[in-house]
Amino acid sequence: MTKLKELQEKREKLVVDARSALDEITKNTDESRAKELEQRHDTIMGEFDQVDASIAREERTAKMEHDAEERRNRHRPNPGGTEARGSDDDNPVEYRDAFHSWVRSAGDMSALNEEERAALRAGQAPREARAQTAGTTTAGGYTVPTELSNEIIKSMKAWGPMYDEDICTVLNTASGHPIDMPTVDDTASTADKHTEAGDVTNDGGKDVTFGKKTLSAHAYDTEWVKFSYELAQDSIFNMETLLGGLLGERLGRLTNRELTIGDGTGDPQGVVTGSSLGKTATATAAMTYDEVIDLVHSVDPAYRSSPKVGFQFHDTTLAALRKLKDSEGRYIWSAGDVQKGVPGTILGYRYHINQAIDTLAAAKKVMIFGDFGKYFVRKVGGVVMFVARERFAPDIGLLGLVRLDGRLGDAAAVKHLITAAS
Repeated sequence: MTKLKELQEKREKLVVDARSALDEITKNTDESRAKELEQRHDTIMGEFDQVDASIAREERTAKMEHDAEERRNRHRPNPGGTEARGSDDDNPVEYRDAFHSWVRSAGDMSALNEEERAALRAGQAPREARAQTAGTTTAGGYTVPTELSNEIIKSMKAWGPMYDEDICTVLNTASGHPIDMPTVDDTASTADKHTEAGDVTNDGGKDVTFGKKTLSAHAYDTEWVKFSYELAQDSIFNMETLLGGLLGERLGRLTNRELTIGDGTGDPQGVVTGSSLGKTATATAAMTYDEVIDLVHSVDPAYRSSPKVGFQFHDTTLAALRKLKDSEGRYIWSAGDVQKGVPGTILGYRYHINQAIDTLAAAKKVMIFGDFGKYFVRKVGGVVMFVARERFAPDIGLLGLVRLDGRLGDAAAVKHLITAAS
């Protein structure tokens, strides 16, 4: 059984165990026992999230292995007997370049071409055999180099999903000139009964009223981040690639925040900001099954049939939703099926974790529901990474910049649930 298969089965078992803990809580369960069972449920769901993350890593690793196999196929000698890559390069491969390639391939020598492998072999020192100990400095420890892992521990923080074109409607443009989007809301108008031979009203009272919403191009940058020429040469990591990735994540967190809660004045109008009230909870830091149902049905059925309909909320809100049941004792949260690619759902609708949305507290918009296809994200090109070498010479500078805007085209398409003020 593969590790991925084991993780998937463990994930399913954790769901069963978590629900079993909650199912033990009845009206006759004393308070201390109920609290113990809830804590057990939370512990199991914490492990569930870890397993979910492990599954995602395994899937990424499998993809990397597949890509590495493709690279190996490309690097095999061609029928003419020459190397498929690098044979036309008059400049010899240096040891440092070959070493960086080896690090980026996670130590996979087969992912390197013949010239890179030769450069590595040429730069390696012969093995040292000695009887003295490495643990004592004067007995030989001074001769033992300090090694650095080829993996860097990088702290993570989730961001998304408002920059994702699979969730919102994304408009990619080459320039940043304003885009006007005509709007019309004729839902309150109806036709009238016609009387035979009667005069048809012609007073303009049923004329259609149009409006517009404008998408601009607000710019955001990471500020310059500099690193020394010496660090660029001496680090086993490609600092330009490493820092560039971190700056890209900074822009990702910022853009998701603005597209979620931006006030629309000099910034994008966030989807929460543009949403209309769907339901007010009776509690300040909790919600009920009935309130979630009311939120769903505050959105017109025309929007609920959209392929991009769903929920968004903070991860801590998901923890609370996992414990809610309907009137027949069924959980409103479904874990989905990762083996079949079925996503998790709330009341049968997909949900997206958005850490820019408020957590459960008094007078907070903690959940939104609706057709996110009605939220328009305007991107001017893509994320641009500037590299300045001469300006900061001999140091190197990196700067990330993005231009975008966002606006909810129809406030009726997305509704929010707000907690009680007190």
